[in-house]
Amino acid sequence: MMSPVTGPSRAIKLRNRELAAIHVLASKKLHLDRDTYVALLQRVGNVRSSADLDATGRGKVLDELRRLAGEGERQMRNAVNLPDAPQNVREEIAGMVAKVGAILAETGKRWNYAHGTARRMFKVQRVEWLRPDQLHKLVAALQMSANRARRK
Repeated sequence: MMSPVTGPSRAIKLRNRELAAIHVLASKKLHLDRDTYVALLQRVGNVRSSADLDATGRGKVLDELRRLAGEGERQMRNAVNLPDAPQNVREEIAGMVAKVGAILAETGKRWNYAHGTARRMFKVQRVEWLRPDQLHKLVAALQMSANRARRK
């Protein structure tokens, strides 16, 4: 198992990572009390302690904990279906990024224009990396620019 030169084997490291993930999901994310945690282990893995789980059982328990925590759901989506549009945008800002795409399409500008504006305004290289408050300011700036162009 453990040699003095190489340390713990890959299987042991994987087991330890999986057990840590089980404990983090159960206690930190789901805030399960001990009785509920043991009941979950009994229901899913047919054991009373996560240390008794084999690799398959750890996988099943992790899958169940992730399902209960809402992880594994699609957390990102493409904001706008344009060839140069940002991909894999965080769900929380996807609507605002789509608004940026709509303004760009209306004015005939490309995404590089929005990225450049984000760089000038916030020193952030890409629109999809902006915080929500920064994104709101970017949308306002692009909308004002579009309004000015429309008046001309």
